[in-house]
Amino acid sequence: MTSVLGIVLPVFALVLAGWLVRRFDVIGDDAVREFNTFVVWLALPAVLFLVIAQSSWHQLWQPGFVAVFGLSCAIVYAVTEIIHGLRSGYDTDGPLLGLATSYPNTAYLGLPLLIAALGPPGATLTLIATIFIACVLLTGAIVVIELRLHAGSHPLRIAVRVAKSLATNPLIIAPIAGAFFPLTGLALPHPLEVFLKLLGAAASPVALVALGVFLAQKRPNETPLGTSFTTVLVALKLIVQPALAWALGTYVFALPAQTLHAAVLLAMLPTGTGPFMLAGFYRRDPGATARVILITTVASIVTISGYLAWIG
Repeated sequence: MTSVLGIVLPVFALVLAGWLVRRFDVIGDDAVREFNTFVVWLALPAVLFLVIAQSSWHQLWQPGFVAVFGLSCAIVYAVTEIIHGLRSGYDTDGPLLGLATSYPNTAYLGLPLLIAALGPPGATLTLIATIFIACVLLTGAIVVIELRLHAGSHPLRIAVRVAKSLATNPLIIAPIAGAFFPLTGLALPHPLEVFLKLLGAAASPVALVALGVFLAQKRPNETPLGTSFTTVLVALKLIVQPALAWALGTYVFALPAQTLHAAVLLAMLPTGTGPFMLAGFYRRDPGATARVILITTVASIVTISGYLAWIG
């Protein structure tokens, strides 16, 4: 538990920093929107571009692992969408909540955790998971959001509007542009690489500070129904998703032990800040995603430590 705590504590420190500067009125409520704009338009696209641009298709070809991790994410996402749809209707909040239960914090927490637990192979598997989250999970959720935002119009008009929105979305453009380098075999120019690393390094810290600022703002108390629904979301993320990864990796795809443990640990990670940032980008209430991020980060100290102890 000590090693996991050492990885998770900096996350809490960043959230606490944001909470304190808002509580002492060092910055105002508008800071959340400004932080969100910076992360979504600059820092996070830099991360996505860099991850794709520096990937090797040969190195990433592990279909069994991709299937296990991807299916565990997709199933939990779909279940969350259905639960929310039955409860509140199929609106634009559904994809955001789906991400809240299926979007593990692979880049900020997963990489140091898997390297510590599994050694260098853990870094490769974490990279694969990060690419899946960026190119499939996040992109898919954005497509669903855009479709629901433009629902009710003529199908052709919907297609044009959605295509236009996606073509101007930095979270879609960045990974597509980054694919130019592995597809052509060209190396990323060093000055561009340094620029993207400097910019991308700010994504997680700024997002976590923004989360702390949001949590420090005064809002109406959550209703009991909202509390119970948050509990369901947390259970889906920390219990159902890793259980699915373990079952799929053990009984369906028969992954080697090390690859299986990597898939389970990555699925067991707490929710990343992506859903919180995306909620702000689409001007939706980020309260539910903020609570899930905070609670899963705290609870994952116990669940991840327990799993590591179980596998020895």
